[in-house]
Amino acid sequence: MRHIINRTKEGVTSIVGGGDSVSLINTFNEKKSFSFISTGGGASLELMQGNKMPGIDNLSDISDLK
Repeated sequence: MRHIINRTKEGVTSIVGGGDSVSLINTFNEKKSFSFISTGGGASLELMQGNKMPGIDNLSDISDLK
């Protein structure tokens, strides 16, 4: 964890996903040491892989609002 924190301070974007990872970060009070923290580990991985997210697709489909 310390390596990621140090690299983030150097300007590298750090992404942490998953409830257990977030719990560890909170235990050491390091929330501000990461670029992005998500409790949705599996969903975050799916999104980063470019897979469609049904909830996001439904919310962002503007044609349904017309």
